[in-house]
Amino acid sequence: MPAPNAFDYAIIRVVPRVERDEFINAGVIVHCPTRDFLEARVWLDEARLKALFPAIDVADVRAHLEVFPRIAAGDVTAGPIAQLPRSQRFHWLVAPRSTMLQTSPVHAGMAHAPDDVVGQLMASFVLPTL
Repeated sequence: MPAPNAFDYAIIRVVPRVERDEFINAGVIVHCPTRDFLEARVWLDEARLKALFPAIDVADVRAHLEVFPRIAAGDVTAGPIAQLPRSQRFHWLVAPRSTMLQTSPVHAGMAHAPDDVVGQLMASFVLPTL
């Protein structure tokens, strides 16, 4: 079996009221340079978001969230940031910001298959638990 590869990841968060520092996890970004891998995956629990933040425009949040995977994939329709080299796209996606969509600090890990890591992180941090 080949050696595991180092990867970095961050959790995408919806922070409706930045001054309150409350958030809901809504996605993950995984970058593994040795495997030329960058993926962002999002999932929004709309009912939970509305329950916690009734005045929020869910459609607006969803529209902005959906840009993360497109930038990660280098989709030309996602604007000039999506045309940057893979590592620069990752650093742009995880850069600290004071907006409604933020990312956690970047964390590191090791894995044989970074694409499997995306699903594992989504299950651990974003998707509802049973």
